[in-house]
Amino acid sequence: MKKFLLHACCAPCSIYVLDKLRPEHDLSVFFYNPNIQPRTEYEQRKEELKKYCQKLEIPFVDGDYDYQDWFALTADYKNCPERGARCPLCFQKRLSVTAARAQSDAFDLWGTTLTISPHKDAALINQIGQDLAKTYGVPYYEADWKKQDGFKIANQMSKDEGFYRQDYCGCVYSWQERQKKS
Repeated sequence: MKKFLLHACCAPCSIYVLDKLRPEHDLSVFFYNPNIQPRTEYEQRKEELKKYCQKLEIPFVDGDYDYQDWFALTADYKNCPERGARCPLCFQKRLSVTAARAQSDAFDLWGTTLTISPHKDAALINQIGQDLAKTYGVPYYEADWKKQDGFKIANQMSKDEGFYRQDYCGCVYSWQERQKKS
């Protein structure tokens, strides 16, 4: 089995992907999400995913919470809507750190759960992943996890597992946008 480093943002987005990948890969889950605010939200998502990985006996790798770097990177884009110009920067940041980690820890393959969300551009995420694979020399596993009812199945699996389900991507700007709509 190939050693696979899977970037994950939360348990609800990971449950279906883990179910699909586990039979054929030696998985480790990498939690690197400096975009998630506030810190309590970050910790809640991290701990729930960590607990689920322990249940499945999948190694959990905790990345740095370098939110200050993330804010510096996205500051000029704080007024952009979700799915706007800020999101590609965020994807690039999180996936580049994942690819670097896959390289430094000698993984055979890496990927992300981000494409399970209907709010995320899978083609863009996969293009970033493929570009980073060339840079870091570790193949990227391209997928659009929401296809074939993946998002719907993940929601049901999450409900069955009793997972907390957030209603925003995690960044403070997305949270503020949701607050304005409510």
